[in-house]
Amino acid sequence: MRLSIAAKTALAALRGNLGRSLLTILGIVIGIVAIVLVVAIGQGAQSLILSQVESIGGNALVIRPGRQPTGAADIANTVYSDSLKDKDIIALSNPNNVPGLASIDPAVIVPGNVSYQNNIFRPLIFGWTADAMAEIFNIYPATGSYFTNDDIKQNAKVAIIGWHVKDQLFGESPAINQLVTVHQQKMRVVAVLPKTGQLSGFNVDDIVILPYTTAQKEILGIDYFQEVIAKAKPGADINQVAADVKATLREMHNITDPAKDDFFVLTQQDIVDRISTVTQVLTIFLVSIAAISLLVGGVGIMNIMLVSVTERIKEIGLRKAVGASQRDIMQQFLLEAVFLTFSGGLIGTIIAISISLLIVVVIRTQYNLDWPLTIPLGAIALGVGMAVSVGLLFGLYPARQAAKKDPIDALRHE
Repeated sequence: MRLSIAAKTALAALRGNLGRSLLTILGIVIGIVAIVLVVAIGQGAQSLILSQVESIGGNALVIRPGRQPTGAADIANTVYSDSLKDKDIIALSNPNNVPGLASIDPAVIVPGNVSYQNNIFRPLIFGWTADAMAEIFNIYPATGSYFTNDDIKQNAKVAIIGWHVKDQLFGESPAINQLVTVHQQKMRVVAVLPKTGQLSGFNVDDIVILPYTTAQKEILGIDYFQEVIAKAKPGADINQVAADVKATLREMHNITDPAKDDFFVLTQQDIVDRISTVTQVLTIFLVSIAAISLLVGGVGIMNIMLVSVTERIKEIGLRKAVGASQRDIMQQFLLEAVFLTFSGGLIGTIIAISISLLIVVVIRTQYNLDWPLTIPLGAIALGVGMAVSVGLLFGLYPARQAAKKDPIDALRHE
């Protein structure tokens, strides 16, 4: 029997029991939706994070205290390490030590709320340098002006606030020169940043920036930094600058064995590679879990096909009596299984793309993130290909059972 005739016969059999066919492919649909969604969201997240990292610029270096983390425990040690101090910043700022360095911005993180009168908001509070936002992200105040290096030297109680912080605390009222409270300390607002949104891992609209000396000495009572962002001069070899930074810090910390470093330096490429590796591994892991539902769907298809064989024994006997071969019968039932799974793959793909579009719209409108719409063609091809393979694999046994039926016994079947 020609393949086209077998295909028409298989489609006619499936249309004859459309409700059962749709229920049969439900597991396949769910599996395809899960696979495509996981990959789409993973690729979208990776693109967003990488674009934000790249916004810092290719000449940026991130210096962090503690050993370079290889696990969760190392990350905790990094957060609480006190190995980067003022003397290190002074040494790194010396052009004789790191000639390719253009700027260096140490930072500390201050937990807690900021308040004004009866209004309270929980932003991300940084102790930072005077013009870090301008140097690193090219962002300048919408109103007011950045605090100065003299303010840093004097531990001045001044603050720069993001657009959303201003809106939450002051509404339509002006914020410049008003006093906000941070850790029971009154801080005078000197600048309000423009509405910017998410940038390099944090929301610029939800930040408060204090002089790092004020954050250290007046609020936290510490003498170390949790992060230092440095920028190389235009045209400088970023790898050489990173090497000079490491050599300077090792000399300051009396370290002769690089394996015993109590700091680590990341270039933009290092960060990009780490993010890509993490998101890819996580995506593969989640896709593997989602693929299990395809196997479950395949078992369901095999069960339904076996039921279909039992119900259509007389039909099989009649077809064999008029000349159909075992190959013809097997071909028809295999095609039915493949059509079921292929249809499930197409329906699942359409649903997954629709949900992806909805997720992108919600994230962009509700969270003000420039989340990219990603249609993972590779994942779609993989999912549909797996669905068809499942159809062939789990349809083979029912098809063989149908093909082996004796025509005389089949015609006598009640």
